[in-house]
Amino acid sequence: MSKHRIYIMSFASVYPLLVAKAEKKGRTKSEVDEIIRWLTGYTQEELEEQLKKQIDYETFFKDAPLLNPSRTQIKGVICGVRVEDIKEPTMQEIRYLDKLIDELAKGKTMDKILREK
Repeated sequence: MSKHRIYIMSFASVYPLLVAKAEKKGRTKSEVDEIIRWLTGYTQEELEEQLKKQIDYETFFKDAPLLNPSRTQIKGVICGVRVEDIKEPTMQEIRYLDKLIDELAKGKTMDKILREK
């Protein structure tokens, strides 16, 4: 069985799309980076290094230093699918990130996006 094509896309090619989606709604690149760091455990320097290395999306999540345990609180629909119902772990991580960027673009506050009480 072949992998979904998003797995083999470079994270560096998707990243500008995430930033553009946020900026189009008046949010910032630094907020996108904060969300990515919160979700994956990468430092800013590590995130920038991953972007330079052109690693694929699957490896980006596989090599993440510490996937945030609070990410399981992310609920809702993205691309017509409930993120909490996705069975394939890598696809779920990708959709978690999509959902968080969606929330950012829709104007949610960072404390709500990052599931802080």
